[in-house]
Amino acid sequence: MDEALVRSLTPSVLTVLVRRGADFAAAEDAVQDALVEAVRVWAAEPPRDPKGWLVTVAWRRFLDATRADTARRRREDRVEEEPGPGPAPDVDDTLQLYFLCAHPSLTPSSAVALTLRAVGGLTTRQIAQAYLVPEATMAQRISRAKRTVSGVRFDRPGDVATVLRVLYLVFNEGYSGDVDLAAEAIRLTRQLAVAVDHPEVAGLLALMLLHQARRAARTAPDGGLVPLAEQDRGLWDTASIAEGVEILQGALARDRLGEFQAQAAVAALHADAPTAGETDWVQIVEWYDELTRLTDSPVVRLNRAVAVGEADGPRAGLAALAALDDALPRHTAVAAYLHERDGDLDAAARLYAEAARKAPNIAERDHLTLQAARLNSHGRR
Repeated sequence: MDEALVRSLTPSVLTVLVRRGADFAAAEDAVQDALVEAVRVWAAEPPRDPKGWLVTVAWRRFLDATRADTARRRREDRVEEEPGPGPAPDVDDTLQLYFLCAHPSLTPSSAVALTLRAVGGLTTRQIAQAYLVPEATMAQRISRAKRTVSGVRFDRPGDVATVLRVLYLVFNEGYSGDVDLAAEAIRLTRQLAVAVDHPEVAGLLALMLLHQARRAARTAPDGGLVPLAEQDRGLWDTASIAEGVEILQGALARDRLGEFQAQAAVAALHADAPTAGETDWVQIVEWYDELTRLTDSPVVRLNRAVAVGEADGPRAGLAALAALDDALPRHTAVAAYLHERDGDLDAAARLYAEAARKAPNIAERDHLTLQAARLNSHGRR
């Protein structure tokens, strides 16, 4: 079975069921049942119309579950609405489904978590890492969100801000995580930018393009991480950088600054520097000050500490870092880097090794382990 094809069809199938009156939780269960059946059947007899096949099977699973639940017997008259055989309409409903999941009955954080799980395809663990909360806490949040929207008609889509947050997190996971969703997030954000004239939509699209432009340089041929300062800037996608900068300039000109525009401005300053040594760190610190004012995010404060260390020296960076919770993800890695910059190689080696043990993925763990080994080797000479 072509897993990529199934992943691309899942949002559209889920949307069809929701449009036909299935509550979200039941629709998601039915689609999952259909995917299990596809695994069993498609290898021997792949359908000519995969989407139509999934819609038909998922709808039947939903109807079966409905009949079994006496509290929902009133929906049995929808049996006649079962889609007939033949090709299903070739419509991309993914962005609409993002809006439907951002339902007004949910808090923004619950709507984001539900959408990431049901539509984005992220695991509960990945979502928990994005939110900096325990996996069990996130599992409860998603379960509560499903219960909240169970039986609710999805005729009132959510707001743009929630959809933007979902797209941002999907892109981040696709860019640096185990599942490649970055290109899909960019595609959907382009669609949103056409449909919604808002500077933050433009800011998010610019941010994605600027980060994606550096993607080819982020990993070595052996799969290892390449830090920004060491990347081959000749591998950066100059067309995407130019497009991102142009979109950002148009958004900033509207004088309605938001966090995605500010993040894109930081990314643009990195992209504009011909070499790492020519990066305008003073301006970057100023943009992080704006981001701190807009979000008060601990992650923003952590990134600001790095920028302060570059602009004003490692001692200043360490002072900024000292004000943050040392349990913050990547806090130890930042401390290691700043201690190395300050010449305290023993402390830096110890911190790199500690950061490696806490790393969220294999590539980052391996990179930090190599940094620790490099400094330990230097100390033995």
